[in-house]
Amino acid sequence: QVQLVESGGGLVQAGGTLRLSCVASGHTFGYDVMAWFRQAPGKEREFVASSYNGAAYYGDSVKGRFTISRDGAGNTVYLEMNSLQPDDTAVYYCATKRGSSGVAWKPYEYWGQGAQVTVSS
Repeated sequence: QVQLVESGGGLVQAGGTLRLSCVASGHTFGYDVMAWFRQAPGKEREFVASSYNGAAYYGDSVKGRFTISRDGAGNTVYLEMNSLQPDDTAVYYCATKRGSSGVAWKPYEYWGQGAQVTVSS
């Protein structure tokens, strides 16, 4: 079992910045892919970013604005979100899986509880 706990969501004005954190604990060995997804009301869950084997991957809608990073031990992942826009409003989920990185959400095995991010115009 792997537990994921997110923090750092909130309300911000358009153009602002937020930083999300996700701490993984439990049997994390082998769960090398850590990713962020988001889901807005009435929309599909969307890939935001992932970190695997020293590389970072981003969804097209956040490329150039968001940055994913991990601490030295690899069990904490961050998402720095800059130039936030109202379309970025969603619940942001941290997720992890074994194997290689991917943008589809179903292969991810463990999920955090979600962090609400609201961007006002």
